[in-house]
Parts: sequence; C-alpha cells; structure tokens
Amino acid sequence: MQKIGVFVCWCGSNIAATVDVSEVVGAAKEEPGVVFASDYSYMCSEAGQLMIQNAIKEKGLTGIVVCSCSPRMHEATFRKAAQAAGLNPYMVEIANIREQCSWIHKNKEEGTKKAILLAKAAIAKVHFNEPLTAGETPVTKRALVIGGGIAGIQTALDIADAGYDVDIVEKSPTIGGKMAQLDKTFPTLDCAACILTP
Repeated sequence: MQKIGVFVCWCGSNIAATVDVSEVVGAAKEEPGVVFASDYSYMCSEAGQLMIQNAIKEKGLTGIVVCSCSPRMHEATFRKAAQAAGLNPYMVEIANIREQCSWIHKNKEEGTKKAILLAKAAIAKVHFNEPLTAGETPVTKRALVIGGGIAGIQTALDIADAGYDVDIVEKSPTIGGKMAQLDKTFPTLDCAACILTP
C-alpha cells in the first residue's frame, strides 16, 4: 500500500479565497493510504518545496498529491522537488484546484466540495502509479504515405527530395487517384496522363 502525502496550496488568496483549504486537508487525511496532509500559503516557493521534501524523507512517502494550480504551471517544479528528496518524480500527481475550483466558483462551499473531489481523485490515481524511468527509443527516419493520389504522390516526392526513404501505400492497382481518370484538367486543358507521367 502506498504511503501518500497531500499538500494543499493557498496560492495566496487565489485558492484560499474560494476554497476552504483546511477542509480539503481534513478530507484528504481521511483517505486510505494518506499518512500526511498539510497546507501552505505558496507550495511552489522554496519553503513549500522544502516542506514537501522533508515530509517525503521523514514520513517515508511513496507518492504525493499537490493540490494547487495547473500542472502546466508547476508540475515540473514539484516533480523536481520530489526527485531531490529521493522519490520517483512520476509518483507525483497534481490536483488543479485553482483553475478548476477557485477561479470558476463564486460560492466557497461549492468550490471546496469540488476541490475535495479533485484531491480524492488524485489520491486514488497515486495508488495505481508505478515508478517510471525516462528512456530513449531510436527512430528510423522513414515515411509512409497512405494514398497514391496526386496529394500522396506529391508528398512522397517532397519527402524523398528532403533525403528520406518513403513508401506509398495505395488500395487500388494503380496510382493517380481520381485525376488519372480525367480526360482534361483545368485550367490548361492538359490530359491527366500528361501531368501525372512526369
């Protein structure tokens, strides 16, 4: 079973004005696997990150949930903080209670209820998380063009001109698509074969 820590950010008044932070912390403490829950005014600050790191070390946390702003904003910050404390960075989940709760709700009770639900969902996800290791996979620089009509042929030629191997897959026995079936083409009235053949 995971030993989960939950950290709820006030984000100054951004979150705390519309979400009862202490109620979110209290609800998080009741969840299975949660061994530590706390709040702080700015969790992304150095002091907030230090608080997370100390809790990971002292409580032996195997996963953490940070209830704060959008993952786009500080997910990397919290992953780095966790990694610095010896926790796999992929054992960190973010519950976005700023943009999804406090910024859209005027009623504090509604905002708090939703924040608790998001926190519980993130806690449930941590139970199924597994430590990951970043890796690299070699890429073969080769293209596959599906469809041998005019667009497919031109695309394949452009890719080949750029120096890459390219394959065309066409379901019909011949390439050229609809254009190959035309007698004359607009605006020059050339025959389709005269344009396709070169």
